Amino acid sequence: MTSPATLPLELPVPEDDGACNHLPGMPLADLELVTTHQTSVNFAAINGDLVIYIYPMTGRPNVALPDGWAQIPGAMGCTPQACAFRDHYQELCKLKATVYGLSTQTTEYQSEAASRLQLPFALASDSELKFINSLSLPTMQSNGQTLAKRVTLVAHDGVIQKVFYPVFPPAENADQVIDYLRNKNNSQGTSV
Repeated sequence: MTSPATLPLELPVPEDDGACNHLPGMPLADLELVTTHQTSVNFAAINGDLVIYIYPMTGRPNVALPDGWAQIPGAMGCTPQACAFRDHYQELCKLKATVYGLSTQTTEYQSEAASRLQLPFALASDSELKFINSLSLPTMQSNGQTLAKRVTLVAHDGVIQKVFYPVFPPAENADQVIDYLRNKNNSQGTSV
C-alpha cells in the first residue's frame, strides 16, 4: 500500500473544461462556514490576500478510497496538496496571505485530517454546498456524494483575483500560489 502523501504514477491528468473561466473578478459570497479551528469564517470579510484551496476529499489511513477514485482525473492528491500548503505556510504568511482549505466534508471528518497532517491553518466545511454553489464551482459525483473539483482561488479584499484550475499535480499548487503572490507583490512594488 502506498502512502496517502504519494500519488500513484500514471494518474489521469484533468483537462481545463472552462468551468472556472467566470471566476476572476467575482466577489466571494457573504456567508459563514464552520472550520476545524472551532470557529466560523466569512471569506468575503477577509482583508488582504486570501488563498482557498478547494479539494474533493481527504482519505483516511487504512480506509479504502471510493471505487474508481484513482481513475477520476484530478481526484487523487488531497493529502499531498494539504501537506504542501502546510510546508509552505510560513512563506505564505510572509507574503501576508491567509490560507484555508475547503471541501464538502463535515468539520468532524476534516478535523481528523487537520490533526493527523498537523495543518497550521483551518479547513472550512461546505457540506451544504453554499459556497460552491454561490460561485458555480465545478463538482463531481462519487459514491452518491457531491464533491468539489480541485480549484485554488486567490482573492484580495473579498474579490477573486486568480484561479488555479485544473490543479495538477496537487503537490505543486502551493509553489504556484507563492509564485503568483510574489509576482503580484513585485508588480505592485510591495516588498516582503
